[in-house]
Amino acid sequence: MCMRRCLVGLTFCTCYLASYLTNKYVLSVLKFTYPTLFQGWQTLIGGLLLHVSWKLGWAEINSSSRSDVLTWLPASVLFVGIIYAGSRALSRLAIPVFFTLHNVAEVIICGHQKCFQKEKTSPAKICSALFLLAAAGCLPFNDSQFDPDGYFWAVIHLFCVGAYKILQKSQKPNALSDIDQQYLNYLFSVVLLAFASHPTGDLLSVLDFPFLYFYRFHGSCCASGFLGFFLMVSTVKLKSLMSPGQCAAWIFFAKVITAGLSILLFDMMLTRATVG
Repeated sequence: MCMRRCLVGLTFCTCYLASYLTNKYVLSVLKFTYPTLFQGWQTLIGGLLLHVSWKLGWAEINSSSRSDVLTWLPASVLFVGIIYAGSRALSRLAIPVFFTLHNVAEVIICGHQKCFQKEKTSPAKICSALFLLAAAGCLPFNDSQFDPDGYFWAVIHLFCVGAYKILQKSQKPNALSDIDQQYLNYLFSVVLLAFASHPTGDLLSVLDFPFLYFYRFHGSCCASGFLGFFLMVSTVKLKSLMSPGQCAAWIFFAKVITAGLSILLFDMMLTRATVG
């Protein structure tokens, strides 16, 4: 059992690392900054793969009642906000900066539990939340590549993440499984982002993208879609096999590895691009 948990944890870390590095490559190196199309593509691939997995019996998607689906709808709206704002922020910010701001979502969750749900919060958890908030607050004053737009979208992203997790925890037990929730998120995201692609200008602007017909772009986009799906599956598996504390430890480990490697890889890529 211990070996199985380690394998699941390592699989999660691998998917986490590969997914973020691939997305960062597409967004910052290739500069494909059309979030309605990029995130629409990823959610389309994720939805199709999940649907095929369900039909083949590899995943279980339950028939949900209309009331459960409607109750989950606000969370699906927040999910679109998470991936859209996250894409905009990640295209402008370094991965370590993005992670530091993303972690502030835990402060929102902790504050909601303390102020509105009147839950007992341990001093260690309060200190951890304050530390995360202080770290994020110091970032703009120490970021040599400070980008106001990047920070703006990161703040929207973290508020959406916090609100999404609060709604997720407020769901009735056994109403929707994690897979059910993600399936609804995929369906709603594909539809909403498809309709939003024209008003945002992404649908017409993408025709001027310089790498539109390059294999590097096609390969990276395909990889991002599949890796996003595998990350979702490994995350669900991780949560089902481990306690919340163990999950948090693996997620922290994955973030540390991803942040460290991103500094090495993208500094070299951007330096080569500048020299070239």
